[in-house]
Amino acid sequence: MSEEINSRELFSKNLGRLRREAKFTQKSLADKAGLTHNYINELEHTKKGFSLTTLDKLSKALNVEPMEFFINLY
Repeated sequence: MSEEINSRELFSKNLGRLRREAKFTQKSLADKAGLTHNYINELEHTKKGFSLTTLDKLSKALNVEPMEFFINLY
């Protein structure tokens, strides 16, 4: 790997990938996770940080383990 990626960037990229793989729109994921569409968009574009509570909500909504958001596939 030529360039290191930080945990926030990794989370953001994986959130978008996992959402698309689950065939959710940002809005439908937000609704299922009890979050706002705007917040999902900001998370995917590395504009907002996230809490462990948010990580838990997203992992449950996407039916994945929380560590899936931090696997480096890039």
